[in-house]
Amino acid sequence: MKRVVVIPIGDIAGVGPEIVVKALEHPEVYDWCRPVVVGEKAAVKRAAAVTGSKLEIHCVETPEEGIYRHGMINLIDLKNVDSERIEFGKVQKEAGRAAFEFIEKSVELLKSGEADAIATTTINKEALKAADIPYIGHTEIIGGLLGVADPMTMFQVRNLRVFFLSRHLSLKAAIDYVTKDHVYRYIHRVHQGMKMLGIEKPRLAIAGLNPHSGEHGLFGWEEVDEIGPALEMAAADGIQVDGPIGADSVFHLALKGAYDAVISLYHDQGHIATKMVDFDRTISVTVGMPYIRTSVDHGTAFDIAGKNLACETSMCEAIRLAAEYADTYKPGITGI
Repeated sequence: MKRVVVIPIGDIAGVGPEIVVKALEHPEVYDWCRPVVVGEKAAVKRAAAVTGSKLEIHCVETPEEGIYRHGMINLIDLKNVDSERIEFGKVQKEAGRAAFEFIEKSVELLKSGEADAIATTTINKEALKAADIPYIGHTEIIGGLLGVADPMTMFQVRNLRVFFLSRHLSLKAAIDYVTKDHVYRYIHRVHQGMKMLGIEKPRLAIAGLNPHSGEHGLFGWEEVDEIGPALEMAAADGIQVDGPIGADSVFHLALKGAYDAVISLYHDQGHIATKMVDFDRTISVTVGMPYIRTSVDHGTAFDIAGKNLACETSMCEAIRLAAEYADTYKPGITGI
């Protein structure tokens, strides 16, 4: 039987509901999985009106009650916000609170075994803060609700997978974070994360930090003093990891199939590499939790919310990957 992928609609002042509705216009989504939307009915109806969708909204209490065929939106309606009072394109605490509750309900479905994976759309950090939600984003919310302190983020576009040694640090702080111990521990985490995704013997590579990976100290010593020794230690543990390889080539090599995943040393290094391959199809995958979570990799797009300008490609890809990884994900593997 096809996996149940639960889809919370996100911040209803943004494009989340629109791209969910537009994604479910694609018949192939129902070939991949049994999609269940968690949200508020008036917000979904408004998104359908904006996009011109003729999909039927079928309200259910549980995924088991769903009718899984093209033309149908199976919706768990939380009835938790007056959508008509929510303006498009503005930070509003009611929208932030509702978005949190959509995610909370989705996680409950995962924990109860009624859903197999979660594909998230967009939320707004300022709206969460205005609603006094004690989390900054999706990963933190879901990790908190599941009791996972430090899940990992992986980007995937086509067959290119990228993990991030550090993400939301200044460039200076990110460089300081590139130490032998940090790199060594993270190689182990990525190795275990790839095994959780169903790849038993992952081939890993790590990007260089400096131009041409430092040219043996000519352009910097981090590759010699920190990254190289960490790779040697990981290799001694039986992990297949190459590098450091210049960032101007390692992502291309992985895209062509030389590696199963690349470790990016800081935020923009990996973000630029994946998004230049295909911006709309770059998907965020959270690894290290009991359930697989995928997400679109763009924001609430308040500037175009309610205008039927948002592209649903990323949402479709997030649903597809959630369904695909739900079949191979091995949450019992420890060491993350």
